[in-house]
Amino acid sequence: MMRLLRHARQVKGRDVLKAAGLLTGAAAAVPVLTAGAVMGVDAVLNHNRRKRRAPNPGTFHAQLEDSNLSIYTSGGELYDDMIQAIESAEKSVYLETYIWKADEVGQRFMDALNQAAERGVKVFVLYDGMANLVVPRSFYRQFSEQVRVYRLPVVGKRFWVGPLRHSGFNHSKILVVDDSIGFAGGYNIGSLYANEWRDTHVREIGAGVWGLQHAIAQLWNAAHDPEDQIEWVAPRAWNPEVIVQANLPVQLVYPIRNTYLKAIARAEHRIWITTPYFIPDQQILQALVAAAERGVDVRVMVPKTSNHVVADWVSRGFYGQLLDAGITILLYSASMIHAKVATIDGEWSTVGTANIDRLSLSYNYETNVEVTDPRFAAEMEKVYAADAEHCEELSSPEWRDRHVMARVVETALVPLRPLL
Repeated sequence: MMRLLRHARQVKGRDVLKAAGLLTGAAAAVPVLTAGAVMGVDAVLNHNRRKRRAPNPGTFHAQLEDSNLSIYTSGGELYDDMIQAIESAEKSVYLETYIWKADEVGQRFMDALNQAAERGVKVFVLYDGMANLVVPRSFYRQFSEQVRVYRLPVVGKRFWVGPLRHSGFNHSKILVVDDSIGFAGGYNIGSLYANEWRDTHVREIGAGVWGLQHAIAQLWNAAHDPEDQIEWVAPRAWNPEVIVQANLPVQLVYPIRNTYLKAIARAEHRIWITTPYFIPDQQILQALVAAAERGVDVRVMVPKTSNHVVADWVSRGFYGQLLDAGITILLYSASMIHAKVATIDGEWSTVGTANIDRLSLSYNYETNVEVTDPRFAAEMEKVYAADAEHCEELSSPEWRDRHVMARVVETALVPLRPLL
């Protein structure tokens, strides 16, 4: 009898475990299936969507004590100035990018870099392997033998030794020429980004360029032997007005998230943020809510429809909490807005490559330029105001009245938040 009871308990226990396993698998499948369905519907809807040229607010400038800063909102103007800087290079060119298309814009950069290397300039190029899987390898085989190239692998050779250190996308977009002029921001390289996306890049001529060069050198040197390193250069100033914050997974260093948290905590009057993908962790979210509750004018500008529909739906899951806290949500409708910028209290600003999501703040290689200066902040506010003219402000009643199926999709996608 005792043997039969033990056997019955074992069978029951296995059934419970089996049932639990099935329930867990079903729960995990729900967000994946929902994401797939959302992407399928979006593909159908976008099939015949008309392409639109992105608005161009202009190019803005600010002269600081030891830095000359320019804010680009036009890919065409930015690419022209980047190419001109490469063509004028005398000693060194460092280019780091995420996506590099094999189109006419991509070819311009390829030709300029090869020509610089062939006239004796040291040229280093770093780009992401995963982001460019669809770009023909034949395009990258055009590099001159004099150009030093590092394609960040999809999975690092030492991934199993340290997954966090040897993974992460190379999401930075940086150009440094002769250690004296630097560009950083959201623009990838390609015609699409020049014409159809609204993005923001900054050019710095001054002491802050050292931080951009150093960020590239850290990534390159971690992947190369001692005899193949980028040489250290001395900074021009110990504490420049322009500071570069760079996420470097290979060193387990992620300062950009803390930079945002500190700046938001200091805000007294206004926090204006633009990001293409808004999927904040709880600390970022609570910091913004707390700022709004103490009377700060918090505005978050996002695309009405981005190029990643799943990210859009995951982001919408936060809208109710933001609206309840009195945060203004601006939906940019003129085109895809890809800018990753913020300005606070007319004093502090950042322009860079990091989105306000977990991938950017806790996983990827990212580079943001941080400027604490009212002259630069004033120009950033002009850009924000120009972009706001192309936005629809989301109201709380409107959001509360959305279709019940929208609520279902948002809820089903909540488990994806830590992954995006």
